[in-house]
Amino acid sequence: MTTFTLSITTPPPLHQQPPPTMNRNVLLRTISACTSRASLRTFNRSIHRQRHHRLIPNVHRSPLSHHLRQLSTALPSRVNFNTRGLSVINPRAIATSSPQFSQDAVGSNDVAEKLGFEKVSEQFIEECKSTAVLYKHKKTGCEVMSVLNDDENKVFGVVFRTPPKDSTGIPHILEHSVLCGSRKYPLKEPFVELLKGSLHTFLNAFTYPDRTCYPVASTNTKDFYNLVDVYLDAVFFPKCVEDIQTFQQEGWHYELNDPSEDITYKGVVFNEMKGVYSQPDNILGRTSQQAVFPDNAYGVDSGGDPQVIPKLTFEEFKDFHRKYYHPSNARIWFYGDDDSNERLRILSEYLDMFEASPARHESKIETQKLFSKPVRVVEKYPAAEGGDLKKNHMVCLNWLLSDKPLDLETELALGFLDHLLLGTPASPLRKILLESGLGDAIVGGGIEDELLQPQFSIGLKGVSEENIQKVEALIMSTLENLANEGFNMEAVEASMNTIEFSLRENNTGSFPRGLALMLRAVGKWIYDMDPFEPLKYQEPLAALKARIEKEGSKAVFAPLIEKYILNNSHLVTIEMQPDPEKASQDEAVEKEILEKVKGSMTEEDLAELTRMTHELKLKQETPDPPEALKAVPSLSLQDIPKKPIQIPIEVGDINGVKVLQHDLFTNDVLYTEVVFDMSSLKQELLPLVPLFCQSLLEMGTKDLDFVQLNQLIGRKTGGISVFPLTSSKRGSEAPITHIIARGKAMSARTEDLFNLVNCILQDVQFTDQKRFKQFVSQSKARMENRLRGSGHGVAAARMDAKLNSAGWIAEQMGGISYLEFLKELEVKVEQDWSGISSSLEEIRRTLLNKKGCLVNLTADGKNLKNSEKYVGKFLDLLPSNSLVTPASWNARIPSTNEAIVIPTQVNYVGKAANLYETGYQLKGSAYVISKHISNTWLWDRVRVSGGAYGGFCDFDTHSGVFSFLSYRDPNLLKTLDIYDGTSDFLRQLEMDDDTLTKAIIGTIGDVDSYQLPDAKGYSR
Repeated sequence: MTTFTLSITTPPPLHQQPPPTMNRNVLLRTISACTSRASLRTFNRSIHRQRHHRLIPNVHRSPLSHHLRQLSTALPSRVNFNTRGLSVINPRAIATSSPQFSQDAVGSNDVAEKLGFEKVSEQFIEECKSTAVLYKHKKTGCEVMSVLNDDENKVFGVVFRTPPKDSTGIPHILEHSVLCGSRKYPLKEPFVELLKGSLHTFLNAFTYPDRTCYPVASTNTKDFYNLVDVYLDAVFFPKCVEDIQTFQQEGWHYELNDPSEDITYKGVVFNEMKGVYSQPDNILGRTSQQAVFPDNAYGVDSGGDPQVIPKLTFEEFKDFHRKYYHPSNARIWFYGDDDSNERLRILSEYLDMFEASPARHESKIETQKLFSKPVRVVEKYPAAEGGDLKKNHMVCLNWLLSDKPLDLETELALGFLDHLLLGTPASPLRKILLESGLGDAIVGGGIEDELLQPQFSIGLKGVSEENIQKVEALIMSTLENLANEGFNMEAVEASMNTIEFSLRENNTGSFPRGLALMLRAVGKWIYDMDPFEPLKYQEPLAALKARIEKEGSKAVFAPLIEKYILNNSHLVTIEMQPDPEKASQDEAVEKEILEKVKGSMTEEDLAELTRMTHELKLKQETPDPPEALKAVPSLSLQDIPKKPIQIPIEVGDINGVKVLQHDLFTNDVLYTEVVFDMSSLKQELLPLVPLFCQSLLEMGTKDLDFVQLNQLIGRKTGGISVFPLTSSKRGSEAPITHIIARGKAMSARTEDLFNLVNCILQDVQFTDQKRFKQFVSQSKARMENRLRGSGHGVAAARMDAKLNSAGWIAEQMGGISYLEFLKELEVKVEQDWSGISSSLEEIRRTLLNKKGCLVNLTADGKNLKNSEKYVGKFLDLLPSNSLVTPASWNARIPSTNEAIVIPTQVNYVGKAANLYETGYQLKGSAYVISKHISNTWLWDRVRVSGGAYGGFCDFDTHSGVFSFLSYRDPNLLKTLDIYDGTSDFLRQLEMDDDTLTKAIIGTIGDVDSYQLPDAKGYSR
């Protein structure tokens, strides 16, 4: 084991133009005898959802507070206010107003016929406020869904059914590779050129276990069609099938820089999947999927197993593209307010070049037959040395629910059941498992319906060896009791309101609505089923609601539990055992394989491999010729609106408290944030704040236990969350720190919303020691998972903590310091509960009062006006402390270099400095420069040449911290050298007008990103 500590140097003022030497480095690096590796994904609502996508560098990183938020008790999810467990009916892409387009925009049959398409079906989808037309290309049989509405955020996607036959990762490697140059755009990576100079609102690709999706989105019509053309040319005419170097770069290759050195594996996907296979949750997920589906395409890993990827040949790679990337095997989607005829015209230029192919038949996904008896699988996962390994087992029960796809009504009922079982902290299966003390956190997470056959998975991690069977028995007995006794009516009403609110609100966050809608339709369409059906939920939902009212919830849900779970013999139980030797054993196997490879080579072979290694690096480092770059379509500055996006704001006062109001169309939903100043809190109480926020939402009051409180929130509102927010203020060392209570409801429920926010803030009692200990254990498990899965975020937080006060505060509540605090607190809860309870009360007394309070409201004008009286009543009930005195915080971690050792086989390498402390004064060009560095220098050197999954930089213009970060990186010192070479790169940079224009346009797209109404009001 080697630990790196790098020397400290202070960067001189920028006007001297030296190399930008940073004043410290943070590394999350490999241990040779280590444990599991790292993953971007968390193991959340389903262990079977295994999408892979290209990692895009974010120049403007989300604030660290994003990672600190505790989500609504009514709507626990990965994303604020997003309903979990309802992917069948969750209308993530429904327009919020009636369409204003004309019938002419839908496109005429005559035009479609002339372009080679026949109309199969046309329907107005009330739920989407859209006209959807399904076309078939006559020559190839390619199906096209053209969705017309008034949404300016236009979406295109092409989807191929791509069943893998093994775990070499062909679908995943091909997904990366087709975007590396094509017939019309013969440069190395047109994808990156689009990143640089497009106004895209989405630009990526996904690999599922059985399909590959290539979606783009933009609000600018010219930009949108540019993106569409590049993607169509990429998937149908990629250079990669003729260029083995692209296959080597994105997939895998042997690297040998000198014949005297050891051979190593390199490749972007290879290193990405090393990271994926590092995380115990991901290993559990893959083991579960392959055990549940041993006989079809889901029994292997479409993303690729790092131990199997090197078996993939270039010929197999080319054959896979030839077989499956054909219009006959494609489903194509358009959505938005653009011209339907133009959509078909663009497609006809590509599709007409192909003849019909049997690919659609050859790619058919076979169903998995049901088992006649349960199966048990015991698997080891690499674990860190030290600690109590006997308490780090995982157990998950997985049922395949049917040997064929289910009808929409059954899927809808199962989705509702899933929400009842697991959707909130008060849901009985979730609550009973976590309160049992048998484990630390939920794994699995319920119904998964994205594949051909639905599954149900649930279990626990952090389980002692002797409690494995107790967990299994508890799951079964809980489900049996629920089948026998049913759910209480309050829980059913809360779930129904949650579902209906989500459907009406249609809040997809930063994810384009049209893309969410596409993924829902494709979930059936890809299996040759009706793509319209998943979009129409109103009638089946109304029927389900009526049936529950008539027959009672027990009559509806008990048969589902019995048929699909309790009496289902297709049960796979996965037990994961920690093994501190497994990682070193796997590394030894890889090393032995590579030694044998080298030993089998002659001197001529080694010389040839060395030559090929250098040729690949030369290609990677050689810029594209200007004529190739100019081939990529781009916008001009004249295509960009000159005026920035204006968000309405009115600043007022209610009962002595500042109130901000944003008059925006929200489809009759009112959004509010109640903001409290946190600057007066004692330093030693800061790490308790996230747990304080969770306690407000998940403990009870004098009159309501936490289950009743959660159900009340679910019945009356669209969700409430409480979280800390910390940021810097430019020109000031003093941080901005807040606790925010955020909620939403239909306008008719505004009074209920503010009454419940008041109840949460003032009436919740910090008396339940057992529940608080659960919070601590869950938080510790989440932080440990984040440490392995999002090491770049942990490194960024640690660096910020050394360079500015706001970063230090955020790290105390969500970084390494917070994890250490949680470990100590887990013991302290048993020893000094009264002291902890008193500290929670002290936080409430100190922070939750009218002094320094601010209220933010977003709704339409009428609902804003109507809400004022309820806001006034709410504020009258808040305590009024006479004086709020800022606390004195020792707000910096010593500015030293660090190596944080974690159990991973890939690295996360960070380096940062505070540029404001060098005398730098902010200029608008800083945004452009930062984005350009990410999309050129770091992309080319850290990702393309270095083989990391991601490399990017971030400039926080509030604090002045400039950070370099890498993600799933096989290198360490080499990456630091690349960071140090940035100044030379900038000094030697020569940019023509076109390149500079692209950089400016791409930055504008980041700064003026597309937002839904609630985000506009919150960010303003």
